[in-house]
Formats: sequence, C-alpha cells, structure tokens
Amino acid sequence: MDKKGDGFKFLKTKFPRLSEAKIKEGIFMGIRQLFKDSTFMKHLNRKEKRAWLAFKNVCMNFLGSKESDDFVAHVEELLPACKAMLCNMSLKVLYLHSHLDLFPENL
Repeated sequence: MDKKGDGFKFLKTKFPRLSEAKIKEGIFMGIRQLFKDSTFMKHLNRKEKRAWLAFKNVCMNFLGSKESDDFVAHVEELLPACKAMLCNMSLKVLYLHSHLDLFPENL
C-alpha cells in the first residue's frame, strides 16, 4: 500500500494509536472494523481495491466459520492481487495457494 496515498492516510486517522513499528512490519489490528467500514474503499486506488476485496473474500468465505463452495476462486484471486501491489507474501499464503487441492471437501 502506498504510504503517501489516501488509503494509508485513512488508516492512520481511523487507528491513531497504531504504532509506527507495527505499520512498518505490516501488523494490523482492527481488520473486522474495516470490513464494516464502507468509506475505506473510497480511499483506495484500483490495485488496492482489488487486493482488499480479495483479502476480504478469503477472510469471509474461507478463514471464517462459514466456508463458501467457491473458496478456491477466492484464494486464487488473492495471490495475483497482492503481487500486483508488490506485497511481500507470507509463506503461509503461498503454501495455502499451492495446496488448495489437498483440502478435504468436508473442511
């Protein structure tokens, strides 16, 4: 995310007590608050919106208590969306992406 962009500025005003160290490392608390905030999306550029929606879809449709039938599509959208933003990807995300076919149907 562009640290000089509107989306980043919005996060700093919404969460003023978020330390610089956490911001630098990409550690963020309050994700569920952002899921409910309709104004956050208005501050993002096109690439950021794509990555945010992909991340939100994975959280809501795969990592949550309700798993959608098309969770594979949600996870497969996350990786290219984050790569387009030049994000450093966690090994967990890369592992998840490359092992989607191993998840049982009843998961």
